[in-house]
Amino acid sequence: MEFRKIMSKTRIAITAVVAVLAIYGFTNRSHKTAPDGDVQVGTSIGNKAPELAFMNADSTKVLKLSELKGKYVLIDFWASWCRPCRMENPNVVAAYDKYTQAKFTDAKGFEVYSVSLDRSREAWKQAIAQDDLKWKYHVSDLGFWNSKGAKLYGVNSIPMSFLVDPEGIIIAKNLRGMALHQELDKHVKSL
Repeated sequence: MEFRKIMSKTRIAITAVVAVLAIYGFTNRSHKTAPDGDVQVGTSIGNKAPELAFMNADSTKVLKLSELKGKYVLIDFWASWCRPCRMENPNVVAAYDKYTQAKFTDAKGFEVYSVSLDRSREAWKQAIAQDDLKWKYHVSDLGFWNSKGAKLYGVNSIPMSFLVDPEGIIIAKNLRGMALHQELDKHVKSL
């Protein structure tokens, strides 16, 4: 008889814990907040994407990620010497072509912000031309694996991407192939 009472109390306790976790622990929060109530800056989904500001491919202008606020932005870490990156580039171009003309429910459009881990400006520019990477936001500090952008975002393999919403919040990571299109489709009003 004592064993049944213990089991009954245990079931009640487990049910209560599951209910509390369901209500508070597993809710889908759109933004991770810091203790002061601001959105936490970081590279996890729900964090505000850290600012990136590097020279363009011609070394004539600093291009900032924050300039793209109001749009969905794919932050794409890649390099000319990276074969998997070069194989993924046609998909990124297709997404750019498709979604730059799309009408979004909560954004002014879609843009790609490419961060190159190249060492050679010429190899980088040649790859941009060869792969027809037509967007204007190409940046690099030519730091190879010591790239400040890659370090800031914790990138230790490429290709690597972060999809940022119009408020600058990371909503998805490492989208390749049709996964990028499927994620963007969730936010499109019409193509």
